[in-house]
Amino acid sequence: MIDALMIAGQRLVEALRAENAALARLDLGAAAELARTKRQAADAFAAAYDAATRSGRRAEGEDRDRAEQIALHLKDLTAENRRLLERAIELQSRVIETIAGAVRPPGPGTYGQRGRARDGQPTPVSFAARI
Repeated sequence: MIDALMIAGQRLVEALRAENAALARLDLGAAAELARTKRQAADAFAAAYDAATRSGRRAEGEDRDRAEQIALHLKDLTAENRRLLERAIELQSRVIETIAGAVRPPGPGTYGQRGRARDGQPTPVSFAARI
């Protein structure tokens, strides 16, 4: 059980490193592709952790040292992952606001009573993109 937990932990470390590298480069397409791998690694780690907990076995000696190293890597990598994801979300929000601002006519707004477009104003426009 402990070996399975260590293997699952190492796979999660690798998945987080890969996603963090993509996010640091602002390669959001690559980061999105890696999300599935990260989710699968996290699910496998959670399952291995539950199995190890139920078995009552604990890592000892070198295994304990290795488990602590993996736990420290996971703690650092997940904190970095969160920071990088928040940065990517903020950047995407700015891009969306910029695009929305570019299509919005100057003035008090484009909608009148009951959400209807005002006469002489352009009709509302929306954009959707998958990155």
